[in-house]
Amino acid sequence: MQQFLIALGILFLILGIAWPWLSQLPLGRLPGDIHIERENFSFHFPLMTGLLISILVSLIVWWTRR
Repeated sequence: MQQFLIALGILFLILGIAWPWLSQLPLGRLPGDIHIERENFSFHFPLMTGLLISILVSLIVWWTRR
């Protein structure tokens, strides 16, 4: 458990340092993401972004267990 928490902390540190570059990726603004804006209402559902992240995580897990 301690090793997991240390690895998670290091991962968050790396993501925090890389955030200026990661925020420029088009995730959340891909074709297929649903975005509805009304007068007093805004709804955003990142459908394609979620599918892409799910596929990437599945491939990484498959590759590490192989």
